[in-house]
Amino acid sequence: MAPPSLLLHYSQRRLSHSTRGGFFFVPTTLALLTSLLILFYLFTTSNIFFLHYRHHHRQPDLPLERPGVPSSGGSGAYPVTGRSFPVSLDRAAGSSPGEKSPGVSGPAVAGESGGRGVNAGQRWSGDRIDPSGDHVNTNDVYHNRDVFEKDYREMNRSFKIYVYPHRRDDPFANVLLPVDFEPGGNYASESYFKKSLMNSHFITKDPTEADLFFMPFSIARLRHDPRVGVAGIQDYVRDYVVNITRRYPYWNRTGGADHFYVACHSISRSAMEKASEVKMNAIQVVCSSSYFLQGYVTHKDASLPQVWPRQGDPPNILSSKRNKLAFFAGGINSPVREKLVKAWTNDSEIFAHYGRLTTPYSDELLGSKFCLHVKGFEVNTARIADSLYYGCVPVIIANHYDLPFADILNWMSFSVVVTTLDIPLLKRILKEASSDKFSMFQSNVMKVRKHFQWHPSPVDYDAFCMVMYELWLRRSTVRVPLTASFGSN
Repeated sequence: MAPPSLLLHYSQRRLSHSTRGGFFFVPTTLALLTSLLILFYLFTTSNIFFLHYRHHHRQPDLPLERPGVPSSGGSGAYPVTGRSFPVSLDRAAGSSPGEKSPGVSGPAVAGESGGRGVNAGQRWSGDRIDPSGDHVNTNDVYHNRDVFEKDYREMNRSFKIYVYPHRRDDPFANVLLPVDFEPGGNYASESYFKKSLMNSHFITKDPTEADLFFMPFSIARLRHDPRVGVAGIQDYVRDYVVNITRRYPYWNRTGGADHFYVACHSISRSAMEKASEVKMNAIQVVCSSSYFLQGYVTHKDASLPQVWPRQGDPPNILSSKRNKLAFFAGGINSPVREKLVKAWTNDSEIFAHYGRLTTPYSDELLGSKFCLHVKGFEVNTARIADSLYYGCVPVIIANHYDLPFADILNWMSFSVVVTTLDIPLLKRILKEASSDKFSMFQSNVMKVRKHFQWHPSPVDYDAFCMVMYELWLRRSTVRVPLTASFGSN
């Protein structure tokens, strides 16, 4: 007979083996069941197993909020035209002059992929349903024409901007004062805005009647100033804000919430790193308006259209034969452009070219139905304005781009937004538009192109006036009163 201690040791050993096997089997089974449940959930609730191009193009349907109407302002400060702009808008196809726009849609976001699909009928039809259940006409170039007309008139009548004053003998007059020549090039929008503002009736010398305060430094000109350069821009902006907070009371009463600056060069993204209160509080009117960037705050900041200035109208804009389906030309300075050229460089209908063109750029735009705006270093380029100027329907391939004037314009009515994932399906997407739909696109292009043009002196509904309207929407409605002694500074 075996000793009791030996029996006890044998039984404990067997129990240990059986328990160890059980403990291994139970978690393995649970892990397998959990994985199967996760796969089943994804299969039944997500589009991940069914990659289809129509699942990436729905625009967010957000209500458009507008603050209250401010009190009217007084006389201007700088030499101004002193005129008010009359309101006269062309009606979209199918709208009578007395017809009310059926609703307000939210701002367009280029390439936003939220996984919420729309069917082909919704994508190319002239109607859709907003979250409240109302019918929305997507053929009109404005979200709500009546609201825009009413607000524009009030903005034109009462909106006032105070510009921090700087003398012509200021050491940085080249940075702070408007240029005395016609701006040109890729970043002309920045100089054109300041030049137009100083020639407008929106200027006031009385800070007590100002709705917003303009900090007139030019990021583009600071970049080329040998005293500052790229490395010194952050220090310059920080010192500028410190100076105006010490000399004037206006920044301190709101923390800068009623201040703004304008910049078109991409270096503005990092220009505010040493002045975080500008980045977080002030209104940033910038060309590099991406929801993906940490420094850009949607709805607080505004998108400035990047426009290569051109005067007049190109010849044959309407009679031009547009034989190419789509056109792109530019440097390969991003993975998105590399993907586009790789997919379509040898195609007979989509002309995707990198490097210098052998034919005039204008001829290619005039000869194409769709013109591609493709993200480079930044989401913004001048290609949208180029497309509109030459009557070509813009195709926007730039995820997270907060499109210019999205509070006002219905981008679905005159452009096509394509996510970067859908570049291989580009031809199929564009060919799905019927001839009637393309005609509607092109007709609306002709209506909105005036909003993307600059002039030496403001012209009704041009780019300057539209930027002013965006600023008017963002003005502060909570005012801290200024005393008479404050206003005398």
